[in-house]
Amino acid sequence: MSQIESEAVPTDRDTRRWMPALSMQRDGSNGRVILLKERNMAMLKQDLILRNPLRLLGHENDDILEPGQFGAVLARAGVGKTALIVQIALNTMLRSKNVLHISLNEPVGKVDLWYQEVLGRLAQQYQVTHLDQLWDAIVPQRFIMTFQVEGFSAPRLEERLTDLTLQNIFKPDILLIDGQPFDQDVPEVLKELKALATRLNLPIWFTITTHRHEAPAPDGLPVQLSAVQELFEVAISLQPEEQTVHIKALKGCSLSEAQPPLVLDPSTMLIQGV
Repeated sequence: MSQIESEAVPTDRDTRRWMPALSMQRDGSNGRVILLKERNMAMLKQDLILRNPLRLLGHENDDILEPGQFGAVLARAGVGKTALIVQIALNTMLRSKNVLHISLNEPVGKVDLWYQEVLGRLAQQYQVTHLDQLWDAIVPQRFIMTFQVEGFSAPRLEERLTDLTLQNIFKPDILLIDGQPFDQDVPEVLKELKALATRLNLPIWFTITTHRHEAPAPDGLPVQLSAVQELFEVAISLQPEEQTVHIKALKGCSLSEAQPPLVLDPSTMLIQGV
């Protein structure tokens, strides 16, 4: 039996790391309560959405993936795959959509720290104030679930998803699967997950670990992706070059030749380019 861990839906405010208070002002004419911070938070979220550099991949107004589609972020270990999919997740959460983050190699607490650290770095980069309030506003849009690698499968995932949705605990709009091994057994696993994604109308992002010593496949793609490329609509590669990590479009998205390179800053693992 696989060991499955998931984060509790945040209902007890005492368990939150940050404790924002909601400012209110009364309109003297009719006693109506004006929720000032709700309005300001909506403006802040919209500002961050407009700053999202992933729109430079040719998807300015919506998600990169359509329902039922697969996307992949490929890179060597430690280059920034998890940081990039967390940024994809945060942008989705800012748009009030639900993200189910499935980790096959890290506990819930460590994944949660990734989100807090990446959001904190984004706040610093864009000089965002009221970080506590921003976190409090978007964290209900995310649910973290962990599996042991050997216990993960499409049927087990569907069982857990059914439990969440039937009890009105969480209904995802997008799935992220971090840590799926892309070995000789992966085609069958991916076909089952593709069928599940199509049936539930959900897009799924995967991280794929590549290796420095491996030559590309004859089609020029990393060998981990080449054998299963027909299942993926979008693929992005992270390639270290000098002091930066370049984001390269391998499939399903394009970068204008007129725009500057889209890169990750190795010191922060944040997307640059805007």
